Amino acid sequence: MTDQTTAGYRAGAAEISTRACLERIDTYNATVNAMISVDAEGALASARQADQAAQEGRWLGLLHGVPTIVKDNIDTAGLRTTYGSKFFDNHVPNHDAPVVQRLRQAGAVIIGKSTLHEFAFGIRSNNPVIGQCHNPWDGARIPGGSSGGSGVAVAMDMCVAALGSDTGGSVRLPASLNGVSGLRPTVGRVPNTGSMPICPTQDTIGPMARSVADLARVFCVLAGPDGQDPLCVDHPLENFLPRLGAPLTGIRIGIPSNHYFDDAVPTIAAAVMDAARELEQLGAVLVDVDLPGAEDMQELATVIIYSDACAVHAERLSSSPQTFDEQVLARMRTGLDYSGVDYANAVRGRAVWKQQLAQVFQHVDVLLSPTIHTPVPFIDDGLSLLNSTKNATRNTYLGAFAQIPGLSVPCGINQDGLPIGLQLEAPWWREPLLMQMGYAYQQVTDWHHARPPLLRNQGT
Repeated sequence: MTDQTTAGYRAGAAEISTRACLERIDTYNATVNAMISVDAEGALASARQADQAAQEGRWLGLLHGVPTIVKDNIDTAGLRTTYGSKFFDNHVPNHDAPVVQRLRQAGAVIIGKSTLHEFAFGIRSNNPVIGQCHNPWDGARIPGGSSGGSGVAVAMDMCVAALGSDTGGSVRLPASLNGVSGLRPTVGRVPNTGSMPICPTQDTIGPMARSVADLARVFCVLAGPDGQDPLCVDHPLENFLPRLGAPLTGIRIGIPSNHYFDDAVPTIAAAVMDAARELEQLGAVLVDVDLPGAEDMQELATVIIYSDACAVHAERLSSSPQTFDEQVLARMRTGLDYSGVDYANAVRGRAVWKQQLAQVFQHVDVLLSPTIHTPVPFIDDGLSLLNSTKNATRNTYLGAFAQIPGLSVPCGINQDGLPIGLQLEAPWWREPLLMQMGYAYQQVTDWHHARPPLLRNQGT
């Protein structure tokens, strides 16, 4: 990313960087299908404005001239926003979502809109607008979802940063499966206004980038209430960027003894524990922890997520179900099978789970686990969208259910040449701690610098 001032700013840097990203989109998007809409003209105009400002000694903000992509369930004024649905194929918002406004105000260059699973409701990032998005590490495998296009775009250097949204894993999973970094903030830290909801009490917009240092800057720009999102909280965020490189001495890392590592592929478990030992070498302390009831939380979260999704889309589900992708429709309709009693029990279960995590966080500062316990799934895995998504989200649903922040960073490459992700989760509002830990880890490892074969083969 650019420096925080214009001192030493290379003439034309923003335009050069933006053109390079646009060229990669032109070269590779036909293969990976990551982008729904590209605004080359608008991006280049913004880049030139950033370069002109730099020449005049003006700094536009933390994201001065940074090429950025926005997930296509987040509104962008004058730029098509489809939500991955043919129903909204020609939808062009009149206003930017607040998070997009903040990107622009911080100097970001908006390149375009990345693909997603229809209505952000699936792991495969397939939709009827442009079809299946492909993982650049192996085109037969999923890019993760629902923010798969954002993960692929970052991995393919089509941008420096991207926005995703995470209800049950939709930022962290694409980050893990594409070998990049992704942050799910605390629910209420970032406004969701101007984005298509799934489950308002679990939805949160979050950044994706190759490095945690870049994630931290984007997160600082996004955070804060907007006065319109009733679930957004005006919780103070300290200026943690100057202390991003602070030592990890004494930070307690909880290693779950149940659920999170259960049935994990040995190479994934080994890579994640190698990462834990790297953090231990940096001064952290590893602590074994029990998380009673963890095995039951995914099902309870499913009750709330699916029921809320049915409420959001109630009119279309009733009047025009044919406008949904068949598998999305089948998965979403399972929410109609839950009763009010089921929902009430799930809400109470969340309260108990949050209380249990609060007690655990009295003894440890973060939890460490695989982001996903299996290798990158195949697109054609023989499973329904319901079961494929359930398998992939086993570890990410739990933190989302509790509304805590989570970070996924690359921590290895398996024997098939596919990336492995490390998940770190912290108590509510402790995103700076996650950034500190991820940054420290990336100072002593280079997994986040690894490029997919498509880029390596072209010498990019």
